[in-house]
Amino acid sequence: MSHTILLVQPTKRPEGRTYTDYESVNECIETVCKMYEEHLKRMNPNSPSITNDISQLFDFIDDLADLSCLVYQLIYRRTSLITEGTSSRFGSHNSRTRACHNLALVT
Repeated sequence: MSHTILLVQPTKRPEGRTYTDYESVNECIETVCKMYEEHLKRMNPNSPSITNDISQLFDFIDDLADLSCLVYQLIYRRTSLITEGTSSRFGSHNSRTRACHNLALVT
């Protein structure tokens, strides 16, 4: 189990910043996907069904002023307790993919 904080700034206006915390990375990523789904519904209010692909989700993330995930996870190794913190910021497609893997693995 890892504690995860999602920081979002949809536009350049600082007063639009929000944060939410989650019990797992998966919950956090699900929220980002739901944000995208809500965006699609607002952009296509009269469409009963909307199709999209992962590249459109990446474009949505890139268009946000800022999106960051902070992950805190305790890792037990042999007889010692190690505390790890990971902060990832989404950038280009490749770094975004790496960030998602790093968040999921907390390396």
